[in-house]
Amino acid sequence: MTDTTDTWLSQEAYDRLTAELEELTTTARADIAKRIEEAREEGDLKENGGYHAAKDDQAQIEARITQLTQLLRTANVSDAPKASGTVELGTVVRATIAGEEEKFLVGNREIMEPGNNLDVYSESSPLGAAIVGLKIGDKTSYEAPNGNQITVEVLDVETYRG
Repeated sequence: MTDTTDTWLSQEAYDRLTAELEELTTTARADIAKRIEEAREEGDLKENGGYHAAKDDQAQIEARITQLTQLLRTANVSDAPKASGTVELGTVVRATIAGEEEKFLVGNREIMEPGNNLDVYSESSPLGAAIVGLKIGDKTSYEAPNGNQITVEVLDVETYRG
């Protein structure tokens, strides 16, 4: 399944992901090819744990390359939108969700720098889809994957600062 919608990325996130893609398509691919070749030279592939581990690693690398290629191809690289009191892609939202206050970014989790522990909800997730376009003070509800109705009140909308 591929997503053809544009994804907002900060310039920093775009640069970081571009560097990761470059490393995967060059160094990582070459390293895994070498590991597979060395494991092949050991003989019987049916019971060769090193070979199967290397092939699994290769599949993971190729999947990540595909994911990054698609993401970067559809990226809309710009500064985070200035908070205007309305929930939009790339804003940080403070909301009461099912009675609990939470703070999160609306967007793609690839935006986040490693080590940042802010939760991220896609604009196409049930929560994201329910609140995009709402203003501070607006209330709504959405259906969770388990069928429960979850209430949400938008308390604040901030500019994402990375």
